[in-house]
Amino acid sequence: MVKFLLIYLLIISSFLNTNESSNKEIVILHTNDIESVYEPIQAVWRDDIELIGGISHLATLIDNVRTSEEISFLVDAGDIYTGALSKKTRGKLPFDLYNAMGYDALNIGNHEFEYNWEPLVEIIPRANFPVLNANIFIEKTGELIARPFTVLEKSGVKIGVIGVMGIDAFYNTMAPFHRTGLSIKDPTETAQYWADKIRDDVDMIVVLTHQNKTAPMQTNKESDPSVQRGFDEDYQMAGELRGVDAIFGGHSDNGLLQPVKHPETGTMIGLTFGQGMHLGYTKFRVDTKEHKVSFLEGYLIPVDSTKYPAAQRTSKLINQYRGQYPELLEVIANMKQPAMRKYNQESTIGNLLTDFMRSASSSDIAFLNSGAIRADLNAGSVTLEQLINVYPFPDNLTVVELSGKQVRELIEYSLTLPYGVGQLSGLKIQFDSTQPKMQRLVSIQLGNTELVDTQKYTVSTSAYVAKGGDGYTVFTKGRIIDDNQDMPNALYQNFKNVFDIDLPSIDRQIDLSKITSATR
Repeated sequence: MVKFLLIYLLIISSFLNTNESSNKEIVILHTNDIESVYEPIQAVWRDDIELIGGISHLATLIDNVRTSEEISFLVDAGDIYTGALSKKTRGKLPFDLYNAMGYDALNIGNHEFEYNWEPLVEIIPRANFPVLNANIFIEKTGELIARPFTVLEKSGVKIGVIGVMGIDAFYNTMAPFHRTGLSIKDPTETAQYWADKIRDDVDMIVVLTHQNKTAPMQTNKESDPSVQRGFDEDYQMAGELRGVDAIFGGHSDNGLLQPVKHPETGTMIGLTFGQGMHLGYTKFRVDTKEHKVSFLEGYLIPVDSTKYPAAQRTSKLINQYRGQYPELLEVIANMKQPAMRKYNQESTIGNLLTDFMRSASSSDIAFLNSGAIRADLNAGSVTLEQLINVYPFPDNLTVVELSGKQVRELIEYSLTLPYGVGQLSGLKIQFDSTQPKMQRLVSIQLGNTELVDTQKYTVSTSAYVAKGGDGYTVFTKGRIIDDNQDMPNALYQNFKNVFDIDLPSIDRQIDLSKITSATR
């Protein structure tokens, strides 16, 4: 009797242990659009944090979370390139940093094509983690540019991870010469194809996406709803895919303080605000026996650079590469205040850069698209590396002759916010944002004099904009006066010449509707 009782208890114990082991709690940590932001940023928009981000501080936060969680996976939705050190190393440093940080999978973003796609294909083997994309093909061979999916396994949990890029991100945010020889297929159809292929072999399926609307170039986007670009493509995909448990996205730099659950499919969607300022944390319960997944909790963790000290292994890598390019360490200016970007408004850094453009070209007016300003400048010393991070493009400073009427057309188009508002020097405008598009300009002055429609004016801008980039086709109607001056060098010389820099005031683009509403 005792023998049978012992056998019975062993069977029950075995059943309970099997049942217990089939239910696992896992954490997926996710990032996106870090874009080589290696140092902390002054968080002037927050009351609780002085400095935010910095990839080595993010690495410490990741270490802390992974130490406290039994099962965790670390993934990224793309855009690890851009900036001076990434450019100098042709992508080696970003991949080395991700190796050191212990990433489990990376989806390719549009910035990874900045040095053309062939060098990207060549450098992918440098990663000791799977680099994914399932819908971009090499036309000549018909082969995928990267692996379509990977299966990550830890403590008996198998997660299938698929990577895709959006159609708009492929065609409209990559220069044509960076993608020549490539083609793209529908990301949703592609993700569904691979999800169906691997479903029986995994306990959970995650799709990493690089889609949605193009990100605004504004660091404090988390505090400014007016520039948050949403996650429409991810949400639509979540509603169409079947058998996918989570989507972690990038490209729009939108952030979700908590993951969003699609009401029809139950697919969870998560995004951070990018630039390494937050770590996405999402916890699931996975039944490895029944292959069932349930969401438990999720949120964004701010990367408080004071709270999380820099990880030595990543700091050492960055400094090693900086040592190989000592010219980047040259101090070219001293900022008396931090210069921050704004996307839909004039900004201190936008006013500063356009002032330097106008000075370098001796033009009447300077104009720069907000999307060209890729970083802020902290108060204190400015190195050449930091300036290149602000404006990383090889470009010429181009002077175009436009009539006063054409300048008005330029400003009216800018005020429709096609890709943010254009940054200005030499002009002072008043407008009413409540009016219909192309009818918002109230007054426009050069100095203290109203612009004359029939008079000719010289406008300096980037070669990209002068050729009609970002939809500024009015420049193509004008006459090019000069296009031989190197834009990065013109900015560099002006920073050096001025050196101790006081920021320009914010008084060049006045929205009368906001003044009126504020006085009511």
